[in-house]
Amino acid sequence: MNAQMVLTVGQEAMWMLLMLAAPVLGTVLVVGLVVSVFQAVTQINEATLAFVPKLLAAMAVFGLAGPWMLGMMVEYIRRTLEAIPALVL
Repeated sequence: MNAQMVLTVGQEAMWMLLMLAAPVLGTVLVVGLVVSVFQAVTQINEATLAFVPKLLAAMAVFGLAGPWMLGMMVEYIRRTLEAIPALVL
């Protein structure tokens, strides 16, 4: 296993991490921005007000995109485990 293979495996892992985290992080970012604008407009300065909508949005994204995320992770792990014999030699 040479340095190029290690970098390729690491790059694939980082890309998979980005693809799986992006929907949840993007949704929570948008919900947080909307709640922050609402708090600024109404001058409600409650720190816990933003937590519940973000949590509900994250749960909704996991509910909707969860099967896709799980399928992507299973496929990546399957490919990685199948590639172990070729990487060791």
